[in-house]
Amino acid sequence: MTVKSALEDLQDEENVDTGEEMELSVLSDEQSPEIRRFRAEVIQGLSQPHKALPCKYFYDERGSQLFDRICELDEYYLTRTEIEIMRAHVGEMAERIGSGSILIEYGSGSSMKTRYLLDHLHELRAYVPIDISREHLYRSVERLEAAYPGLPIRPVCADYTSDLLLPIPKDHPSRRVVYFPGSTLGNFEPGEALRFLQRVARVCGEGGGLLIGVDLEKDESVLEPAYNDREGVTAAFNLNLLHRMNRELGADFDVEGFRHRAIYNRPEGRIEMHLQSLQKQSVRIGNVTIQFAEGERLCTEYSYKYTPVRFAQLADEAGFAVEQVWTDPRRWFSVQLLHRTSK
Repeated sequence: MTVKSALEDLQDEENVDTGEEMELSVLSDEQSPEIRRFRAEVIQGLSQPHKALPCKYFYDERGSQLFDRICELDEYYLTRTEIEIMRAHVGEMAERIGSGSILIEYGSGSSMKTRYLLDHLHELRAYVPIDISREHLYRSVERLEAAYPGLPIRPVCADYTSDLLLPIPKDHPSRRVVYFPGSTLGNFEPGEALRFLQRVARVCGEGGGLLIGVDLEKDESVLEPAYNDREGVTAAFNLNLLHRMNRELGADFDVEGFRHRAIYNRPEGRIEMHLQSLQKQSVRIGNVTIQFAEGERLCTEYSYKYTPVRFAQLADEAGFAVEQVWTDPRRWFSVQLLHRTSK
């Protein structure tokens, strides 16, 4: 099978599950559009001169569990710092968002940070968590339904980087506010980040808003340890991507033949996470064979860091205006409220 034929298999297929039922699909791998898209994007990424994979595929159930552990690590300042900001300012955030809104969360995961908002938002009409990991999403929804019995929760299992069909009537009068915590925007290259924010602006609609976590530029002595923790949890998270491809795509990666590497590329302003091949080797994915040279790197994630000015310029170009910025005392991280402009 060629890369082209693998991609052609995906025509007219969708990767969106907006049903309210929590029963898992019983489709076989060959029938599942999610698996077919996964296979095609992997083959495409590994066939490039500089091999790379979409970081969204980190988040199967095991990957989501490992990321939850990463968020608790001493070196991983991001989650801890963002929670500090939320605790200190969530009342003001809720007041600015206003009452009677619909909250739409991209990449909801365990929805841990979301609870701060759910505890403070007034007359919330609905909460729409969106996540690519079905098992993780529905398990989180079950916990939230028990904690917030009067709140309508409408889970969507989907890749939020694509156009979404949300379970909200188009003529619903409530204000839509997208919540995008963490530093996930940094995973997009600049052009991709712009297109993503433009898509979010369309979801928000007229009068809508975006509450977003934005990691800020800082010294690499802080940045690099956050992605190279002493316990090796981030390494396990990175290598789990190979395990997932072996399990779901029938690949034959020798996981021990790769090592985790994360470095800060200062000229580009980004952390780069890689899997480096320890020897010359070949990998089969179905009928496709991928060659790796000794020392060759497979890029699995970028994490761009922003200055407040640079992010404001990006937001403006996407059709948003920065309304309020909250940061920690060290100015390592920010939570920013944007409103959609008429652009």
